[in-house]
Amino acid sequence: MSCHKLLLSELKLWSSGGSSWISRLRCGGRGKAFSSSSQNVHIGIIGGGPAGFYTAQNLIKARQDVEVDIYERLPVPFGLVRFGVAPDHPEVKNVINTFTQTAKHSRCNFYGNVNVGKDVSIEELQQAYHAVVLSYGAEGNRSMGVPGEDLAGVYSAKDFVGWYNGQPTCQELSPDLSCETAVILGQGNVALDVARILLSPLDVLKETDITQPALEALAESHVRRVLIVGRRGPMQIACTIKEIREMVNLPGTRPEMIAADFEGVTEALKDLPRPRKRLTELMLKTATETPGEKEQERRNNASRSWGFRFFRSPVEVLADPNRNRTAGIRLAVNKLEGSGEAARAVLTGEVEDVSCGLVISSIGYKSLPIDPSVPFDSRKAIIPNNMGRVQQAAGIYCSGWVKTGPTGVIATTMNNSFDTARSLVEDIDSGALDISAGKPGSQSISTLLEKRGVKPVTFSDWEKIDNVEMKRGEASGKPREKILTVEEMLRVART
Repeated sequence: MSCHKLLLSELKLWSSGGSSWISRLRCGGRGKAFSSSSQNVHIGIIGGGPAGFYTAQNLIKARQDVEVDIYERLPVPFGLVRFGVAPDHPEVKNVINTFTQTAKHSRCNFYGNVNVGKDVSIEELQQAYHAVVLSYGAEGNRSMGVPGEDLAGVYSAKDFVGWYNGQPTCQELSPDLSCETAVILGQGNVALDVARILLSPLDVLKETDITQPALEALAESHVRRVLIVGRRGPMQIACTIKEIREMVNLPGTRPEMIAADFEGVTEALKDLPRPRKRLTELMLKTATETPGEKEQERRNNASRSWGFRFFRSPVEVLADPNRNRTAGIRLAVNKLEGSGEAARAVLTGEVEDVSCGLVISSIGYKSLPIDPSVPFDSRKAIIPNNMGRVQQAAGIYCSGWVKTGPTGVIATTMNNSFDTARSLVEDIDSGALDISAGKPGSQSISTLLEKRGVKPVTFSDWEKIDNVEMKRGEASGKPREKILTVEEMLRVART
């Protein structure tokens, strides 16, 4: 089942469940109804992205006595659905409808603008809740580990995506798009999103929720050529067929491939699983077949180009003569040992230099430790766990990328979050998680935050922000115009 269909069917399943309002507790005069009964099982979830909401959703469904509070560092919910999904993929954001139903459930509360680890500790949350679920995602960047990666003109894909998607911490990025050639390192869906945004016609982007500063910068962009580099071959590429098809059909562009990269691929096709086979056939056709008359005319008229470069790894980002900004990148040429998904890239000793003024590293996000009291595997950049149960930390669970590493699409996160919720419910049912003592939940946390001068943003506060963004978008023919600073988000939330 496709990701989109899976999300739609899951939404219908959730929508069919009823809910009833119960007793009220307000946080600072804001917020919505929820029970503060000590007889209920209180669970705190850290992170208001897909993993947090899916975990909350399943916990609420699984037991009638569970109450869930979701804490989010930013004043706005939805994490990577808001800040990671490409602006020209609005259908993927429909899952926000599901999350909104969860947030409005009588046994769920959202508290934005709360920085766990700073405003409140994990230990304090453990005292207030029967269980704490860490679902705070992966906000760190994986380093390339090569000389020159700190030069001007080198950006992480995470920051670049955050820049055009309105992530407040990325608004100072101001990427320099004055060069003709950009190199993206990595061949996953995020890499292709970035390539597409760099090359998309402005008329397309103007109708999305891309931020106004990004739209203005792209209007002035000189980037006309994007190379998408991967250390292995066409049969190991990490993206999905949808993203490749979008590149192949991107208006005003033509593919620029190296036919030699596809040697031996035709013979190997018959042994590939169907999804991988279809994806590889599309690349093979694009790279090696003579296009029809109409397609050839389209390519001839294209002013921009893109292409995959396989069997290449970054060795060094090359500086201009003044040593202060990017002028190119040196790539090691690889060969593969083994075949299929298990194939390893091995250096041949050859290198090649590519001139470019923009390098975007899309080699993966990574999770960061949240609190010294929580175990963390710094090598794998995950919280060590068994089916979401954090090792050597009773009553603490994890879901999403902090549990698995940054892999998969939203449907993958949904399934892994459901697995964590299932583990937690099993532990309640078996008695492995002690719920005999009453816990105050957000009642005590709200008091602590108030003493510390922290004012949480409730879901109804978020709806004020949402409403303002939608109205601003409507005025300019866009689905929304995102508010770009935490300060303005808070001002709108509190009016």
